[in-house]
Amino acid sequence: MGAGAVGGYFGARLKAAGADVTLVARGAHLEAIRSGGIRIESPFGDLTQPIAATDTPADAGTADIVLFLVKLYDTAEAVAAIRPVVGENTVVIPFQNGISAREALTDAFGPARVGGGVAYIGAEVVAPGLVRHNSAFARLVFGGFEGTAQAPLAALAAALEGAGVTHALVDDINRQIWEKFIFLSAFSAVTCLTRLPVGPILADPNARALFRAAMEETLAVARLHEPSVDDGIVDARMAMMADGSAGMKSSMLFDLERGRRLEIAELSGKVVALGAAAGIPVPVHSAAYGALSPWRDGNPEA
Repeated sequence: MGAGAVGGYFGARLKAAGADVTLVARGAHLEAIRSGGIRIESPFGDLTQPIAATDTPADAGTADIVLFLVKLYDTAEAVAAIRPVVGENTVVIPFQNGISAREALTDAFGPARVGGGVAYIGAEVVAPGLVRHNSAFARLVFGGFEGTAQAPLAALAAALEGAGVTHALVDDINRQIWEKFIFLSAFSAVTCLTRLPVGPILADPNARALFRAAMEETLAVARLHEPSVDDGIVDARMAMMADGSAGMKSSMLFDLERGRRLEIAELSGKVVALGAAAGIPVPVHSAAYGALSPWRDGNPEA
């Protein structure tokens, strides 16, 4: 659900390995997939894959797994749209950037039907139907919460194994979600503020320090909600970025460059709100939220 860059990439890999996959997309991207398949350019191998695609989730029938990948601001609309595909044995796994989808999905479908997930990949839709994977990694981490049905999660792990996709089925998914949020909130904020990919940010000592400070702010907030977060997460993510592609950008920067809506309220704005509630200062995220808020609904001059 929401087969842009991330959904398109992993959906194509699963389909190529024989899984029954339907992509839910829209507009020119959908029409290109219908006519020519989903095309992937990747350091792990290029692929052109015929695949079922629709703008109406009900067309897919009842699903075993829904990979839920819409933008954070589209969550409520997308939850309503997938109701026809969520059956008694379905599990919906949000692989979004933020931390709020679990509540909305559980309210709609109940705890047994909802898992958690994080995606680690740099990718963008560079033309309708064409996804360019531009990072040295492409990994899915997922798992259940208390009460989540386990069989569909195990089946997804087996399908990803068959597709050669790096993945982990874990028993601490809430910690994993918060650790991704620590990184992603900072990565989105600093790449958008600088209008730069990660390479030049890490190469400049001032920008590098800003990136680290943004992660440390979210870490301080995260500890209150998930005490098990790794104290070494900031160092680990800085090292991961240094070892990755210098050209990697956040998805929010891609949206900013194209004049689209931004997830700034759900990322830095969420850190600001949580920090204010707990009395934790978050100056980098406060600055990012203030500077980027005029762009939250797209280019304000358009």
